[in-house]
Amino acid sequence: MVMNIDVIFKIAAIGIVITILNQVLIKAGREEQAMLITLVGVVIVLTMVINLITNLFDTVKTMFHLY
Repeated sequence: MVMNIDVIFKIAAIGIVITILNQVLIKAGREEQAMLITLVGVVIVLTMVINLITNLFDTVKTMFHLY
């Protein structure tokens, strides 16, 4: 499986949306919700990255016949 540039764009889009929501919530005086939204964004991006790393390891195992 070849990694597409789409993954980078998805991560960047999530970062932009989370940043905007964070700033809006902070300006509204909702710091706790802003921190929660930021944490949710980090978890989503980490999940995406973990899936990519899993695919990388599977590809390396297959390539070098390590099963």
